[in-house]
Amino acid sequence: MLTVKRFAALDAMRGLTVAAMLLVNNAGDWSHVYAWLEHAAWHGCTPADLIFPFFLFIMGASLAMSVDAQISKAGHIVDIRKKVLWRGLRLFMLGIALHLIAWALIDGRQFRLLGVLQRIGICYAVVACLITSVRRFSSLALLFLAAMLAYWVLLGWGGSYEPHLNLVDKIDTAMLGKLAYSFDVQTGLAQEPEGLLSTVMAMMSVLTGVWAGRAMRDGQLMQMLAGAAGLILLALIWSAYLPFNKQLWTPSFVCWTSALAILLLLGMHMLIDKRGWPAIGKSLGVNAIAVYAGAWLATCMLAWTGWANTIYQRVFVAALQKQTGEELSSFAYAVCFTLVFAALAFVMNKKGWRIVI
Repeated sequence: MLTVKRFAALDAMRGLTVAAMLLVNNAGDWSHVYAWLEHAAWHGCTPADLIFPFFLFIMGASLAMSVDAQISKAGHIVDIRKKVLWRGLRLFMLGIALHLIAWALIDGRQFRLLGVLQRIGICYAVVACLITSVRRFSSLALLFLAAMLAYWVLLGWGGSYEPHLNLVDKIDTAMLGKLAYSFDVQTGLAQEPEGLLSTVMAMMSVLTGVWAGRAMRDGQLMQMLAGAAGLILLALIWSAYLPFNKQLWTPSFVCWTSALAILLLLGMHMLIDKRGWPAIGKSLGVNAIAVYAGAWLATCMLAWTGWANTIYQRVFVAALQKQTGEELSSFAYAVCFTLVFAALAFVMNKKGWRIVI
């Protein structure tokens, strides 16, 4: 019978990923941001583009362990599916609630139907249900490859990989319209980074996490290394025909980001779980969704009251900009914002408080 062994490396990697999310999402001045903290304008993959795939990957690793343990305890598959579907719905609805709050408090902010938490909820529910039925690695691997090849064919059939001309944007324009992340009233064109069709590829990032989590749990560390090497080779070959693209969540992007995530998890597992290094970021990882939601609410409140600009101008610009430049003062604001929530998460962890959405 399997038991849910809690690997500190998983919590630490999840926590560092959440910290990176807060850092990227809370610049002091969006006109002055370091290039490595910005997402690629379209094709390409910057460090900021790794954050969300890493979170989905680590979710898959954790999900595999928990679902496998429940099944090994002779849990009824129907009951397990009900639990994961209910949790997926809660995550989706939390995302909706946060977007409604942002729409209500921030001037000029339009309501957006989909987003980070909504994609997490959908991917969590679908992949969790999938791995309760498809247990063999070979079957999951074939499904993984078939889905990515089918997606590649669909993108090619759509006629273009460019903004608004690709199939992903066309579907989001037709299905979401004004509820998308961006909508041009004059042209009627929309774009949604967490859109409908591309979410299928995001599920593949979760599936790579499922495989890596099982491999780590079973001590198959060389297999993890070989898997990462294979994905890197596939990513580099594929990118010559289908570029890395986070907005489209292209198969080459899935392979590249998943390979890097495997290597990072493997390295952290060796250092933290095997050698006893401190699990930096663990407290953030234990309450990852709560921290993300709390940071979102804080951002909305700071924008609504005008305190965000006041704090930035009076503290960071006044103290740093003349000496260090505009980019560093903007970055310092984001760092301080992130450290506040890291400190709150540390206190919560010390007191044993864990908020499960």
